[in-house]
Amino acid sequence: MSLSARELRLTDFRSYREKTIAFSDAITLLVGPNAVGKTNALEALQLLTTGASFRNPTPAQLIREGAEQARAELALGGDGRAIEMVLEAEAGRRRFFRNGKKLQAADVPGTLLSVLFTPDDLSMVKRGAAFRRDEIDGFARQASAGYARVLARYGKAVEQRNRLLKQDAVDLDMLDAWDDVVSQGAAALLDARLRLFRRLEGKIAEVYADMSGGEEAIVAYECSVEGALEAASKDEMREIILAALAARREEDIRRQHTTDGPHRDDIAFSIAGREARSFASQGQQRTLAIAVKMAEVLVFSEISGEMPMLLLDDVMSELDESRRAAVMGYVGAGTQTVVTTTNIAYFSDDLIRSAEVVSYG
Repeated sequence: MSLSARELRLTDFRSYREKTIAFSDAITLLVGPNAVGKTNALEALQLLTTGASFRNPTPAQLIREGAEQARAELALGGDGRAIEMVLEAEAGRRRFFRNGKKLQAADVPGTLLSVLFTPDDLSMVKRGAAFRRDEIDGFARQASAGYARVLARYGKAVEQRNRLLKQDAVDLDMLDAWDDVVSQGAAALLDARLRLFRRLEGKIAEVYADMSGGEEAIVAYECSVEGALEAASKDEMREIILAALAARREEDIRRQHTTDGPHRDDIAFSIAGREARSFASQGQQRTLAIAVKMAEVLVFSEISGEMPMLLLDDVMSELDESRRAAVMGYVGAGTQTVVTTTNIAYFSDDLIRSAEVVSYG
């Protein structure tokens, strides 16, 4: 069998003094009222599988009040392998270890992939473009080992160009040099992002149609730079972006920042031909957000040959019965899944009997 989570041990982590959670290879249900720490356990799992948290906490925020250090340990096993992932957090710093060897947060995803859904993920449909870019970039950082480096290089190049644009007298020769650097970084990032997006878009539509009883969803990538970028080679992308930077130079100098590029791109969702952000119901938006996560699971499995761990925080509370059944159909397809819920009645008796149920008081 592929690698899976066996046991999570938390010491002075968030609300926990001490807690050990054993996981099923299939479905584990964390059941209890709000504010008892269920989501904190999912956050620990996310940190130990991705090196990041959806809450973006400081190290100090991970430490239980009154304690000096937090520790989270995740035992993984499968295919004859035994791996221990550890996170230690102290005021001002956090450290990751794999089998006792220290590693950077960016290197954590190389162990067990995971996909997390929380109610906050509705933001990817309802709110601004940055939330949608962050979603695909977060997915890509796990799916591709080099993506994080490409994203970071491009971000630093844009930051340096923006710093130059803020000067009272912009050095145009220097701006030419930074245009070249930014265009190269933009082409590399856009090429990588689009390759992964193309694998996702069809699956998002398929999962959404399955979960919604046949409704049509369309997902489209929208480039801020005008031109046939989606059909271009990386070199052609660079030339198109370089020309766009030159064309927008006066406006960029006036605004003192880089107005176009992958850092300004968007992803458009529509349902039955109407923009989901403005016209979809709450249930449709939630289903679409879940479909994105399920599509990520499917693409991860294609790329790595292994199913990622699926973490679902309060996913059932605003779905009707048919959509709950559709979600659990995907969950049951060989994916190790951890689900938090306040109401175990959302789940069938058969699923409950086969699941590991962890009850909170």
